[in-house]
Amino acid sequence: MHETLKKYFGYSSFLPLQEDIIRDLLDNKDVFVLMPTGAGKSLCYQLPAILSGGTAIVISPLIALMKDQVDGLTANGISAACINSTMSPQEINSVRSRLLRNEVRILYITPERVAQSEFSSFLKQLNVTLIAIDEAHCISEWGHDFRPEYRQLSSLKSMFPTIPIAALTATAVPQVQRDIITQLQLRSPCTHHGSFNRKNLFYRVRPKDNAYSELVMYLRDHRRDSGIIYCQSRKGAESLATSIQAEGFRALPYHAGLESNERTETQDKFIKDDIEIVVATIAFGMGIDKPNVRFVIHYDIPKNLESYYQETGRAGRDGLRSDCLLFFSYGDKTKIEFFIEQKDSPEQKQIARNQLRRMIDFCESTTCRRKMLLNYFGEEFPETNCGNCDVCLEPKQTIDGTVIAQKILSCVFRIEERFGIHYVIDILRGSRTQQILQNNHETLSTYGIGKEYSKKQWHSFTRELIQLEYLKLEDDRFPVLKLTPKAHEVLRGKETVLLTKPASEHRPSRRIAGDSPEVDLFEKLRALRKKLADQQNIPPYVIF
Repeated sequence: MHETLKKYFGYSSFLPLQEDIIRDLLDNKDVFVLMPTGAGKSLCYQLPAILSGGTAIVISPLIALMKDQVDGLTANGISAACINSTMSPQEINSVRSRLLRNEVRILYITPERVAQSEFSSFLKQLNVTLIAIDEAHCISEWGHDFRPEYRQLSSLKSMFPTIPIAALTATAVPQVQRDIITQLQLRSPCTHHGSFNRKNLFYRVRPKDNAYSELVMYLRDHRRDSGIIYCQSRKGAESLATSIQAEGFRALPYHAGLESNERTETQDKFIKDDIEIVVATIAFGMGIDKPNVRFVIHYDIPKNLESYYQETGRAGRDGLRSDCLLFFSYGDKTKIEFFIEQKDSPEQKQIARNQLRRMIDFCESTTCRRKMLLNYFGEEFPETNCGNCDVCLEPKQTIDGTVIAQKILSCVFRIEERFGIHYVIDILRGSRTQQILQNNHETLSTYGIGKEYSKKQWHSFTRELIQLEYLKLEDDRFPVLKLTPKAHEVLRGKETVLLTKPASEHRPSRRIAGDSPEVDLFEKLRALRKKLADQQNIPPYVIF
């Protein structure tokens, strides 16, 4: 094993878990591998494939990634090949001939190829010694990237009952881990879990109030550093790339709508440091092995924590300090919710909603971000202060929020736990909405008792009470607030609640009546001033 490691891969020692995984596969055992991005999963099946004397089948969902892997292995003197839809019939037949002559140690194919009965019959003719399923979370409906074609892989164990199967993933919560093992029919698999704690990554979340100006300031402070900026849409990636090019930065967009050669050229330029920044959708990053990525910025929120972790994991592969900056707004949340509702499956909709909710919880958290992230993946983080996230390094001021909490909890109790966050806030603020009047909730004792804070501030208080487990949200499409057992202690006055001190808000003078046209005009002018300031990258006070 060590001789092969040195000869073909140039390493003198294994990374954590690699040697144990390889030994299990060489002992003909099924394995389940959960290792974070950059931990060396590929070598775990590539090295035993070389030693096996037969052919290892590697199933991968991305054709571009296949090509990169095959090119890298071939350059190291390892006989590797792939079969995919971009190849001509002649090219495929040539690979098949080599396979029948036992000349290929590692074959990369897509899950769709396995589903073809003719190709499955062909595989049975080969000297298959190992099957590796990369991105194995795709087989689970509970996973963040479920792909129905992966379900066909459940037949592999019956096709090759004596061949060891390795299921590998970088992002899977405990429920998904169990589902992978069940769906693939792994037999008493040896499980190997690497730590998700990337100690050198600094996590920060910022409100998306003045995101572009903040982004440019950050880039100016890191002008020579390589980084990735993720956007939700292709249009957003194009637009942002154009804007920061105009600021003097060497940046290019990357998304699935570009021509293949253009994407390849951008990727090559980034790896060779001909450009510093790639502004991309989620289409970019898989298989990118660039150790000196110093920052990953999410200009829009990801749809789930699995994606966030995977994408931030592309920073700091060399072990040096790297930044993970996320700009958060409820507008982005609404966009994701719109796309969730376009899904056909009710189950998939519910799963996506739950995942988005956990992502929002992470953004709004007043507790250590590293702890939240690790706990999500089932890993305990015993420290109360990680020393490398904004929450731990820049703790917010707190106030005695017991009365604030009592107002919220009492309101939830009086409306019989049947409504959501915005409805509760409307009652506290004394809004005369049609729904409140129809329900006669303007007669409640909690109606109008919260006019001292804005809607945004009440929303922050409520979300914090959810994080502190005084409240919970039901898992419905329109989640409603529910009291937890902890809440009753607060309502009885037996527990003190500390809440984050609300940020001060610049508001028009209260001499203007609360819902008057003058206030509406003032708010519109203020919004226009901010928009112009953002577009022109100048302080808001310069305008008007």
